[in-house]
Amino acid sequence: MSPEEIKSRISSGLLSFPVTHFTSDYKLNLDSYRRHVGWLSGFDAAALFAAGGTGEFFSLSPSEVGEVTKAAKDVSGDVPIIAGCGYGAALAVETAAIVEKAGADGILLLPHYLTEAPQDGIYAHVKAVCDSTSLGVILYNRANSVASADTVARLADACPNLIGFKDGTGRVDLVRHVTAKLGDRLCYIGGMPTHELYAEGFNGVGVTTYSSAVFNFVPELAQRFYRAMRAGDRAAMETILHTFFFPFAALRDRKAGYPVSIIKAGVDLVGYGPGPVRPPLVDLTDEERDMLQGLINAARG
Repeated sequence: MSPEEIKSRISSGLLSFPVTHFTSDYKLNLDSYRRHVGWLSGFDAAALFAAGGTGEFFSLSPSEVGEVTKAAKDVSGDVPIIAGCGYGAALAVETAAIVEKAGADGILLLPHYLTEAPQDGIYAHVKAVCDSTSLGVILYNRANSVASADTVARLADACPNLIGFKDGTGRVDLVRHVTAKLGDRLCYIGGMPTHELYAEGFNGVGVTTYSSAVFNFVPELAQRFYRAMRAGDRAAMETILHTFFFPFAALRDRKAGYPVSIIKAGVDLVGYGPGPVRPPLVDLTDEERDMLQGLINAARG
């Protein structure tokens, strides 16, 4: 897909990040992954992100990111696949080339590795990745890589294939500055952990879509909440927040790294066998899995 085509598609609906499946000894389990992505592709996602943050990009090698991307493309049908990309400029450029060859429809550029950086450094890093690929690129603003509105505008001017801005800071003031400055030049994506907790507020500042992690295992519920948000149905949103998302977030917050671990546990509980999380993350306890099963049962009921 061209950058403009993927931009338009992303703006049209809900997004999600399939978890990456592993065997018990932490090798890729692409057969299980294809089965899961094929299932998710039937639930009207605007796009799926292979090897993103929820897909444990941070524990994958560049070649593994390529394998995961190709596996997703094998079964996603008409649903676009956007691949994760990141680390330092050299590795990010290398990964961009690998996922483009694997058939990715776009790239999500995650924060560079470890160090803080000034705005001109962030600009140079993002531009290097954009210049290296013909794919549409989405900038993920979070952690140690937070571009200002002015930097995002400079990048949009310099990089025709920069098509999206994803926020993981939760800073409404910054996001509103970006949306006001860039208008419809970019598509805007909410990227906070369990973004449903923030969706209504961010929708009000122009972030009309977001990535739903729970789409991995309760896709019908995720779509129902998204439709309620877009329709301004606060009563429906509040019912789902109280019965699912608030208790889910309390369970997620029990331990560092659980925003990924709890999603993988959910995928396992609905029968798609994703295997364990890779270290340094840890899996949920049996007691916590039982609590999550109760939430899934209630969501399905």
